[in-house]
Amino acid sequence: MSERLESGSRHLDRILDGGLPLHGINLVMGRPGSGKTILAQQYLFHNATDDRPGLYLSTVSEPIDKILRYGQSLSFFDGAAVGTRVIYEDLGESLNRGGLAESLTKVVGLLRQRQPALMVIDSFKALRAYAADDGAFRHFLHELAGHLSALRTTSFWVGEYDGSEATDAPEFAVADAIVSLGIQRDADRESRVFQVLKLRGSGFVSGKHAYRVSADGIEVFPRLADLGIDATLPPARERITSGVPLFDEMLHDGYWRGASTLVAGPSGAGKTLIAMHFVFCGAQLGERGVFATFQENPAQLERVAQGFSWSLEDRRVELMFRPPVDLYVDEWVYELLDLVERTDAQRVAIDSLGDLRAACGDEVRFREYVYSLLQRCARRNVSVVMTQEASELFGIRQLSELGISHVSDNVVLLQYLRGNSAIKRAITVLKTRGSAHDHRIRQFEITSEGLALGDPFDPGQSLL
Repeated sequence: MSERLESGSRHLDRILDGGLPLHGINLVMGRPGSGKTILAQQYLFHNATDDRPGLYLSTVSEPIDKILRYGQSLSFFDGAAVGTRVIYEDLGESLNRGGLAESLTKVVGLLRQRQPALMVIDSFKALRAYAADDGAFRHFLHELAGHLSALRTTSFWVGEYDGSEATDAPEFAVADAIVSLGIQRDADRESRVFQVLKLRGSGFVSGKHAYRVSADGIEVFPRLADLGIDATLPPARERITSGVPLFDEMLHDGYWRGASTLVAGPSGAGKTLIAMHFVFCGAQLGERGVFATFQENPAQLERVAQGFSWSLEDRRVELMFRPPVDLYVDEWVYELLDLVERTDAQRVAIDSLGDLRAACGDEVRFREYVYSLLQRCARRNVSVVMTQEASELFGIRQLSELGISHVSDNVVLLQYLRGNSAIKRAITVLKTRGSAHDHRIRQFEITSEGLALGDPFDPGQSLL
């Protein structure tokens, strides 16, 4: 593998199989506002040194003072480095006065004078308007690429290109790497998408990856896709409690360690309570847990917890509350995995999958997210409980969309049943992978102690 230029972002470098090609030509494309300039400056400030500085050349898109003014709002921007370690120059005057020929002369002069390790030309696409014809522009590209290669300078050509130009624009053929920053729309929701279109002589993580632009620069979240659990891992042999003794009996002595459980049912049936039982019971046994939720904020959830003699102040339980508005599933998944690793959590509750599904525009990708997340947790022997709301109050016909029940090791159904004069809550274990379980429907109640299971319904009783 050739030498690499790191970005300072471990997720981005992972997508690029270690980084962009060192001493190569890297084309950064995307529409205005996608973060191209920020990404280029991020590379400059991360890699430039006093001996081998970074050179930023603006053309006729944005003036230098504007680029500097916005750059100062970024955490990686070092004002003391400007003029020494990172140098900004304007090509606009040379372009307007003498076209590509004078601009090339100025660029070559700066390369020889400054001996930069990196050089950015922004916007590179604007240069095409100054060429007399395609032949003249191709000659300019050939000359520029030759000087960059001779001086071993890594360059970034930034431009507002669209996808159709990738097939016929000559600069795309010259580039060693092509990355795209785009915006994808799904109904009223917009998400930012990073994609590697070309990386010469190297592999990379294909597909579309979500990213965010913040004061820390560009943060990319690699597409989560696991092929499966390592076959060499020994099968789980330890049982853990759900927190409800009678429920453990229905599950044939609790969950397998590292297993995933889907709890489905209508609103108010007790799904969140089962998830809380699972996490807080683990905490009482000395196991750290994460409770990830979207709808109930910490104050609301604390009121619920205190009603059952639990508390979010318990240091063994980490609450991860993220509002469902403007939620990036990729970002959320990596944040959850990082939290599990940082806290050495052994139990995770996700309440609920419906909010994740709403934030994901692609139905197939949503199933891949859940599958990959469960695989990674299983490899760490982390047990997961997920809740899923069913749309029907009575006579539930579908547990979950997109086959999430199929990738779960256990499936538990909560439902309402009509009695003679009251509605009753009922629980059924529909599936336990690799284990026996109680198939009977049992009544349960929610008390101040939590979930209280009753006896099974009479086999001859009509249940509606």
